Amino acid sequence: MSSFISNNRPQPDQVLVDIADYVLEYKITSSLALKTAHYCFLDTIGCGFEALTYPACTKLLGPIVPGTIVPNGAKVPGTPYQLDPIQAAFNIGAMVRWLDFNDTWLAAEWGHPSDNLGGILAVADWISRNRIAEGKEPLTMDKVLEAMVMAHEIQGVLALENSFNKVGLDHVILVKVASTAVVGKLIGLSKDELINAISLAFVDGQSLRTYRHAPNTGSRKSWAAGDATSRAVRLALIAQKGEMGYPSVLTAPIWGFYDVSFKGQAFKFQRSYGSYVMENVLFKISFPAEFHSQTAVEAAMTLHEQLKQLGKTAADIKSIKIRTHEAAIRIIDKKGPLHNPADRDHAIQYMVAVPLIFGRLTAADYEDNVATDTRIDALRDRITCHEDPQFTVDYHDPEKRSIANALTLELEDGTVLPEVVVEYPIGHKRRRDEGIPKLIEKYKINIARVFAEKQQKTAIEHTLDYDTFVKLKVNELVDMYC
Repeated sequence: MSSFISNNRPQPDQVLVDIADYVLEYKITSSLALKTAHYCFLDTIGCGFEALTYPACTKLLGPIVPGTIVPNGAKVPGTPYQLDPIQAAFNIGAMVRWLDFNDTWLAAEWGHPSDNLGGILAVADWISRNRIAEGKEPLTMDKVLEAMVMAHEIQGVLALENSFNKVGLDHVILVKVASTAVVGKLIGLSKDELINAISLAFVDGQSLRTYRHAPNTGSRKSWAAGDATSRAVRLALIAQKGEMGYPSVLTAPIWGFYDVSFKGQAFKFQRSYGSYVMENVLFKISFPAEFHSQTAVEAAMTLHEQLKQLGKTAADIKSIKIRTHEAAIRIIDKKGPLHNPADRDHAIQYMVAVPLIFGRLTAADYEDNVATDTRIDALRDRITCHEDPQFTVDYHDPEKRSIANALTLELEDGTVLPEVVVEYPIGHKRRRDEGIPKLIEKYKINIARVFAEKQQKTAIEHTLDYDTFVKLKVNELVDMYC
């Protein structure tokens, strides 16, 4: 008895069509989303400037072949490099993600939607410089903000109900998909070409989460998003050349993404695409720490001050109990040796111990010269984590989206300090009024890390005001940063 497989070409999967329709047809009318995108841009590019002070990051930047300069290519802010848009996307993407300090989205899947800025800014700058060479008008920054809102939305909506980490895939698959879609729009793909490009992003090889978890945690997690957003630019450009797509890339039996990589489950959706994600995105403002620990670090800072008032230090602590949510237990509850900075900024015990000892947590505190302080590991050993089911429920509640942590500290003399609970980090939408002034201050500090005073002043004058910012030509803005 024989059987045959139908070779009739199917219609594109609805998931692909919905993304393409959203990118090509939806109009961003939410002033909240666009103004939040403005703050997001400032914060994200600032994170990139801070990363330029770390040789581990800068050694990866520049052209693939040393000395290569691309006429009318995209410039990499804060550097002398002018590159093709694919490599420029990698450079910018790696910079902004390096220190784990840019924005965050937490749901069934987590991630950092501003990672998409690598592809968006590189392509917008490249397009603008080539338009000028052809005697045409360049793009303005309002187009970059619109692309950011859409990339955030695609990545975030796909993440709401679909856990890629539970099947072992890294969240940067969503960066690749979102960047492919919005970059495809920027370069002028038709609907069919855009669907082809998005299908190529799903059929592509996907990153394993191995580099984010013990015992293999390593620095690839700092450039994985740069790799994903640059890959997106490549796929969009290939589709522009007329390369075919794969319409049932998700649903094809046996060979499709669902069967091969998602345990046979189809994607679920909580809402249609709009501007919800950018409006509700989480900013990392105070601490360069994995986001599930942000409130724990804030609580630790509070306890550090309480210890000082009591005339005590971290040496007087007998035990610390962290009441937390399931995602934190799964990702950052880590015992044993920590081998590198990437290992340390994904260990909640480390991120709590440092502020309890020093009253701070900066990117430099993950480096070896700080980590070798024996007090840190001694205190880590006295920290335990326990899931609070209600914290987990509130974490997934779309009306709350809390990231709660609660710390209880017992001293060697038997004193138990009152539990310190922080439900929402300062970068949360519920704390925007408190957070935005600090975000702007963070941006100014990061600008000052790279540029002389005159250049700092020029950049700040042209970028802080929203109405001025959106009218800037993309190439002129990038030039201010170079």
